[in-house]
Amino acid sequence: MPEAKKPAAKTDKAAAAPADKELPDDETVPGGQSELTGLFVERPESTTVIKGKNVTFVAKVDSSDLLRKPNMKWLKGKWLDLGSKAGKHVQFKEAYDRNSKVYTYEMSIIKVVEGDAGGYRCEVTSKDKCDSCTFEVTVEAVQEEQPANILDAFKRSGDAGEDAGDLDFSALLKKREKKARDEPKEDVDVWEILKDAKPCDYEKIAFDYGITDLRGLLKRLKKMKKVEPKKSDAFLKKLEQCYSVDKGKRTQMHVELHDPNVQVKWLKNGVEIKPSAKYVFECVGNKRTLTINKCNLSDDAAYECVVGEEKSFTEVFVKEPPVNITKLLDDVHVVVGEKVEFECEVSEEGANVKWMKDGVELTKDGKYRIKKDGKKHTLVINEATIEDIGMYYVYTNGGESKGELEVEAKELEVLQSIADLSVKACEQAMFKCEVSDEKVVGKWFKDGVEVKPGNRIKMSHIGRIHKLTIDDVKPQDEGNYTFVPEGYALSLSAKLNFIEIKIEYVPRQDPPKIHLDTSSTGSKNTIVVVAGNKLRLDVEITGEPVPTVCWMKGDTVISEAEGRVRVETRTTLSSFVIEGAERPDEGQYSIIVTNPAGEDRAELTVKIVDVPNPPENVRCMGVGEDTATITWDPPKFDGGAPIKGYLMERKKQGSSRWTKLNFEVFESTTYEAKKMIEGVFYEMRVFAVNGIGISQPSGNSKPFMPIAPTSEPTRLTVEDVTDSTCALKWRPPERVGAGGVDGYIIEWCKEGEDNWVAANKEPVDKNTYRVKGLPTGEKLLFRVVAMNIAGRSPPCTMKQSVTIREIMEYPKIRLPRQLRTKFIRKVGEKINLVIPFQGKPRPVVNWLKDGEPLENKSVGIRTSDFDTILFIRSAERDHSGTYTLSVQIDNMQDKADIHIQIVDKPGPPINVMVTDVWGFNAALEWKPPKDTGNTDITGYTIQKADKKTQGWFTVYEHNRRPSCTASDLVMGNEYSFRVFSENICGLSDEVAFSKNTAIIGKTDLEYNKPAFKEKDMSSSPKFTAPLVDRVVVAGYSTAISCAVRAYPKAKIVWMKNKMIIGEDPKFLMQNNQGVLTLNIRKPGQFDGGKYSCKAINDLGEDEVECRLEVRVLKEKKEGDEEKK
Repeated sequence: MPEAKKPAAKTDKAAAAPADKELPDDETVPGGQSELTGLFVERPESTTVIKGKNVTFVAKVDSSDLLRKPNMKWLKGKWLDLGSKAGKHVQFKEAYDRNSKVYTYEMSIIKVVEGDAGGYRCEVTSKDKCDSCTFEVTVEAVQEEQPANILDAFKRSGDAGEDAGDLDFSALLKKREKKARDEPKEDVDVWEILKDAKPCDYEKIAFDYGITDLRGLLKRLKKMKKVEPKKSDAFLKKLEQCYSVDKGKRTQMHVELHDPNVQVKWLKNGVEIKPSAKYVFECVGNKRTLTINKCNLSDDAAYECVVGEEKSFTEVFVKEPPVNITKLLDDVHVVVGEKVEFECEVSEEGANVKWMKDGVELTKDGKYRIKKDGKKHTLVINEATIEDIGMYYVYTNGGESKGELEVEAKELEVLQSIADLSVKACEQAMFKCEVSDEKVVGKWFKDGVEVKPGNRIKMSHIGRIHKLTIDDVKPQDEGNYTFVPEGYALSLSAKLNFIEIKIEYVPRQDPPKIHLDTSSTGSKNTIVVVAGNKLRLDVEITGEPVPTVCWMKGDTVISEAEGRVRVETRTTLSSFVIEGAERPDEGQYSIIVTNPAGEDRAELTVKIVDVPNPPENVRCMGVGEDTATITWDPPKFDGGAPIKGYLMERKKQGSSRWTKLNFEVFESTTYEAKKMIEGVFYEMRVFAVNGIGISQPSGNSKPFMPIAPTSEPTRLTVEDVTDSTCALKWRPPERVGAGGVDGYIIEWCKEGEDNWVAANKEPVDKNTYRVKGLPTGEKLLFRVVAMNIAGRSPPCTMKQSVTIREIMEYPKIRLPRQLRTKFIRKVGEKINLVIPFQGKPRPVVNWLKDGEPLENKSVGIRTSDFDTILFIRSAERDHSGTYTLSVQIDNMQDKADIHIQIVDKPGPPINVMVTDVWGFNAALEWKPPKDTGNTDITGYTIQKADKKTQGWFTVYEHNRRPSCTASDLVMGNEYSFRVFSENICGLSDEVAFSKNTAIIGKTDLEYNKPAFKEKDMSSSPKFTAPLVDRVVVAGYSTAISCAVRAYPKAKIVWMKNKMIIGEDPKFLMQNNQGVLTLNIRKPGQFDGGKYSCKAINDLGEDEVECRLEVRVLKEKKEGDEEKK
């Protein structure tokens, strides 16, 4: 079978397949036993395989120290997971040896192709460990059988390449048999000689050893030379191949750069890392460092350092430190049904441990529970059974511990055994026993035979009491009766004797007597029972014959039937039993015993005490800034014991977390809660406490908000007073609080009195208010109160009284500063003049324009109590003038004049003339415009234009005089001028042109024309576009082209392999204005080679060359071979 080839350095070593696995004939297994490192017992090794054959790689992993099955990945390159490519071409197998605890992983590549060549990696990971190894696969083409001497492979020139020269058909000739030489040839390795020789000696060595294909020899030597790694343009020193760090420790990665100023990026699994407390970037000179602090398993990843387009890769492996068991397991001894806890402590928080029993791992299910609390790990068995007996182990990756569990059968305690009975005919016999476990069931036997229930025989089981009752006893019922509890090696026996009365006798008669002792209860014949507890009162009774016992509650007889309240009677003892005492069981009870000799009676009182009922009607009576006063009603029922006090709790509305307000009982029913947050809604509840315990919580109070009233308003002043009103204003309170301000209440009273009258029923929002309906002439005091949800704030009271009487005030106009001078606006602008005035009572306002009443409808007037407004929507020049405002109260008057000027753009200047021309200058004069725009002219703008171009250029701007001199005029040109007027509105819309022109005369000048010098265009040939290497398909026409520049015109020569191409009809040469093209018609396999183009003229020559490769299609090539 063809074997997979090893690399050259291991040619003499055969690939050994594993002994425990037979492979098909066409499969090979690379590598043998590898060096033991990490988790791998055996690693795959690099191999060379022939194309089309199968190859299998084997890896073995030791799992004796692993907590769970390892995970194996086969990767090609760096990231390609071959698990996703599993199929006919790539197959995977896995096996496990339980004895050696070794996993065997196999990867088979079926019918290897060229694409399978490259680097591979297998990676095994567990929870806390990982290991990896790499190997190479080289694929060789199928080779025909060749002579043993390797030199014979180079005697045919056809193997060297398509353009190696003429074909050598000598191999097709019949060879003569060579006579075997007696002396064996010395085995010489020619390639070792060639590797150490100089290139100038290659031809001589090839001739000495009979090598004729020099081109093939050079190609093979080139492949044999070690390829030096490409030097990086960005990195002086790249990252290490990998880094290993312990969990919780710090690791650093360094690179060195050529450029110390370049920026770098750090990536983790392809995602950019941002600097933080965990990832620290350092930059010192050309050294860049990434520091990872407190490494954990999530930092186990691939990292990259990126500089521009270049990258440096590495991997970080995080190793978990061994977890040691710091507190070992203890042996546990329990009784059946009890809870079992095995507890240990480890050295690391959150570490994984494994619990096992009898070699089987224990997991969370209904029987077992596994708890983790920091470093503490606990295995819990809810109810121990006999089957749980054994040794329990806990394993970590750094140690183990064991503990033994012993389970004993639970002993059953007999509280009351059955007693022998002697019964007469037709009477009832009852055997009764009491055991310690209510869940125990059992069977009754008579003389070793199980007793079955029937009409006369009844069996019952209530709690811990088991009864066997036989009605209408007969002689055959006599015998030994036994009760046997199931699951216990225990039996209770008693004998039933049947008494047959044959002799009559007179029995002894003693009157009945009740021996009742209640001295321990503290009160005579009073028994106190806590609700829910059991009451059992045993009363001793004497008398002969045996008295009849009757228990009664009031007038109701308590029967001996089984139930919660019952009576149990024996010969000399009567027991009164209440199971789970309840409040209705409270009351007076009596016991009456009678026999033929007499009667006895005793009275007793049963008092049931319980926790009290919850308090009622919890409510908030008042709130403060951070306090609230809570009150409630006592509970209706105190539980039979005095109320000692109360416990309070509060919570925020919407929250479920209650906060205790007191730990010592609070005796009063009113409580002030403190340290609350203003503006937050709270709810309260109360618990009642007596000597028995704490009641259920009361119902929640209605939500309430601790909030305080605001502080008093400030700066209360009087704005205006009339005969019956007073206008007040004030500032808001300095401290508002969370409740805000809902409004203000204004109150007044007469001076010297304390009867405050509210001026407004509803709070006002504004900080001003006019109080109306006041008595005229009275001296009044005013105050303001702020209102919010918490109530009224302290009042802000005026210190001095106010007399309610209107005050006379002289009229006066308060003319704004900008209206005290001339008010100028442009045509079309809007005018809005607001002029305040004062006076009491309200003055009469009148407007005049230029001394006449204002009747222009385009001018609007609007007047209020305090000001008057003059407004014009669109100003016109007619609106200019002096406006007079007068305000008058009776015979008192005040006036103010407002001068308004509406301006517009001016008209053009008049009579523009060129008055004088000298040299390169011209003098201009004109007259001011007739229309100045209702304002002064601020200047003129002069422009010039020559008759040739007719383009206007500015000579002067803002020229203040009606004349100017234009300088720097061009000789020989004729100039015309135009002038614009300018005022505060801008340049005039129209322009004035000069009535005459200014002609600048020429002077006598002569131009000397330089002699013409023709440029020398001669140049040697130079290719501006070179030939380009090409690969073409045989049988399809192609062309190669280039471009040349030369003067005089160059001679063009095309060559193939340095041989001039003549008048071969297969080649067509073209020259189109320096663009040279060589067309090749249907090139064949032998048209490939090196083509060159040479351009020659008298000044020199230039040459370019390219390589043309002709490829033959495979199908065509195979068809040609079949024809041959």
